[in-house]
Amino acid sequence: MSITLRQGTPADAPVCGRIAYEAFKDIAERHNFPPDFQTPEQAVAVLSMLLGHPGFYVVVAETGGRIVGSNAIDERSEIPGIGPITVDPTLQNHRTGRQLMEHMLERVAARRCPGVRLVQSAYHNRSLALYTKLGFIPREPLSCVQGPRVTTRIPGYAVRPASEADLEACNALCLRIHGHTRSGELLDAIRFNAAMVVESDGRITGYGTGVAFFAHAVGESDNDIKALIAAAPSYDGPGFLVPTLNATLLRWCLEHGLHIVQPMTLMSRGLYNEPQGAFLPSIAY
Repeated sequence: MSITLRQGTPADAPVCGRIAYEAFKDIAERHNFPPDFQTPEQAVAVLSMLLGHPGFYVVVAETGGRIVGSNAIDERSEIPGIGPITVDPTLQNHRTGRQLMEHMLERVAARRCPGVRLVQSAYHNRSLALYTKLGFIPREPLSCVQGPRVTTRIPGYAVRPASEADLEACNALCLRIHGHTRSGELLDAIRFNAAMVVESDGRITGYGTGVAFFAHAVGESDNDIKALIAAAPSYDGPGFLVPTLNATLLRWCLEHGLHIVQPMTLMSRGLYNEPQGAFLPSIAY
């Protein structure tokens, strides 16, 4: 099967979204897990956002003039994150996914990015094998958790909406914890009124672009992350991602009524620093 790749456009969203919905539904149900997208409309909305945002690059795969898959990369910050990558379930195992990934890695190299990351569903053996063969290293097991809002409050930790005036402090915090910033993602979240900061002892000790599948958070301690979780109005998407090795934070989530939806894996290629604090990754990383 001959596959050609081209940059996606907003007009591709309905087809790419439908394929994304069907692909995630197919693999999830075969492993008895809920799909990441509950409806085709949700998947189309996500692909519409990715294809219409200048900070994302999306490539589509075609055969015979028909779209059969796509891949996206978030380029808003210095470390890009790859995904979602999807291929029409009827055309699996024809190396389309590998071509989509290799294209993105060539783009990462051309842009001289210090590293690149992704998150994969831990039950999906084929994607784990593909990413490992392409040079990615598993870095952190993750638990996607969902459930009713946690309504407790963490004494001494106040949460408020973030503003652009907080960017410098938040970027400095992310740099201390991860060794790089995620300023582009944070700025977008501030402008969409989704970002929050945690203040303790009169200074910013944590921030989050939300508490959701597509959001990330960092904090000096678990209490900063707990405060963000408790202050979030909802946990959008399938849930939010908790590092499984942070058993204290994961246990706190479970004790407050949240449940584990699925296991996932954070993987990286290139620059990676062991986090020096608490964090919640996004589905990108």
